[in-house]
Amino acid sequence: MAHGSRVDDEHSRPDGVDDTTVEALGELSKALETIHRVRGHLYSAHQLVGGADLTLDRVVQLLREAGHHAVADRVEHELLGRNVLPGRWTFQIVEEFDDGYYAAFQEIERYAREELAGGRRHIYEAEMKQRRRTPGLPGHEATPQE
Repeated sequence: MAHGSRVDDEHSRPDGVDDTTVEALGELSKALETIHRVRGHLYSAHQLVGGADLTLDRVVQLLREAGHHAVADRVEHELLGRNVLPGRWTFQIVEEFDDGYYAAFQEIERYAREELAGGRRHIYEAEMKQRRRTPGLPGHEATPQE
C-alpha cells in the first residue's frame, strides 16, 4: 500500500516492511483471534458444566422425593462433583489453557509484531480498510477523528 494513505500512525506499515510480511502478520493475528474464540468456548463449557452439576442437586432431591433412592444415590455419588477429565474440573482446564497454550500464542504473536513491524497491530486490516472504504462518504471515515 502506498505510504501516503490515510491509515492512522498506530496501524500504518513501517518503512521496509514488505507485503508478504504484512500478510503473514495478518494471518497470525487471525489465528490468535481464533484462539481467543476457543478460550471463550472453554469458558462457555466451564459455565455449562458447572450449571449442569449444580442442577444435579435438584435431580437428587426430586429422585429421593419420588422414592428412587438407588438412582438418586448413583447420581449423587458417581456424577455430582465428578471430574470432567482425570483430576480436573473445568476451571482447571481453563487455567491450564490460559497459562500454557494461550499465553504462549499471545506472547509469540506479540514477539512477531515487535520484531517485524515495530509492534504495530492490524496493519493488514488497516490497509484493507483503506482499499475498501469510500473516502468522503459518511460511515467510511479513515479514523474516528475524521
